[in-house]
Amino acid sequence: MKTVKMLALPLLITLLHSRVCLSVTVSSSKPKVEVHEHTDAVLACEFRTEKDQNPRIEWKKKGKGVTFVYFNNKFAGSYAGRAKIEGATLTIHSVNQKDSGEYRCEVTASEDHVSLGEATVTLNVLVPPHVPSCEVPSSVFVGSGLELLCKDKLSVPPATYRWYKDNKALTSTADTPYSIDTNKGTLKFKSVSKIDTGMYRCESSNSVGAPKSCVAQQLKVIEYPLNMTVLIAGAAGVLMLVLFCCFCVCVCRRRGCCKKEKKTKSTKSYNPPPPPPPPPSTRNFKHYKQTQSFMI
Repeated sequence: MKTVKMLALPLLITLLHSRVCLSVTVSSSKPKVEVHEHTDAVLACEFRTEKDQNPRIEWKKKGKGVTFVYFNNKFAGSYAGRAKIEGATLTIHSVNQKDSGEYRCEVTASEDHVSLGEATVTLNVLVPPHVPSCEVPSSVFVGSGLELLCKDKLSVPPATYRWYKDNKALTSTADTPYSIDTNKGTLKFKSVSKIDTGMYRCESSNSVGAPKSCVAQQLKVIEYPLNMTVLIAGAAGVLMLVLFCCFCVCVCRRRGCCKKEKKTKSTKSYNPPPPPPPPPSTRNFKHYKQTQSFMI
């Protein structure tokens, strides 16, 4: 009996000491909250203090930085006028996608041994499908490759997609001439044909709300026009003619029938012949002088 008392005494002292050293405790009964867009979100926060009966309560939101939601007994920023606090529990009215994120409830009890406690609550705002944007060309040539696009950037969780032709759902198999990516919203044709002409639309859906569809758009698969065919054939003919001429020139040069005769120039200079000598009767005529007169 004496041994039991000796063991119980240290245990009692430890319990009394631990009671004195208890700190503020903060927790959340629902650390993950999912609500639909435009409804109220309740972020629960419960706390208990040892001594301080009037602790300071703050709410913050984590993102690229840390922003205040509730500080110094008032709401900040976009939360002013659309949020309320009861105890330490925060209620945000008419939430939207921008409200999604991680929130932190902080309770500061300055009189407690450890004065700060905190709890984290993650809010995920669910958004139903919106009308997707659809890209369908008005016309395309036979034999061309084609990709139709569909995207809903706003739905949370991300939407899945379904394509319709003439109000009939398209299903991709190994035998179909097209493929569908239900996560990316693409409808791909390797080579379109005349039977692919029709009205196409895309539908986005998720687990939150009713599916939404874009307006059906007309796709026409057309043959190449006659003038285009003639142009292509003419260009091919000219190309063949040019290649044939080049081939003939090469053959001609190899056989030597295209060589040109070289003209040689005389390097000797031309000297004209000397003039002929004057006649003898006139050779000294210029030296003749009249010395006497003649009378008949």
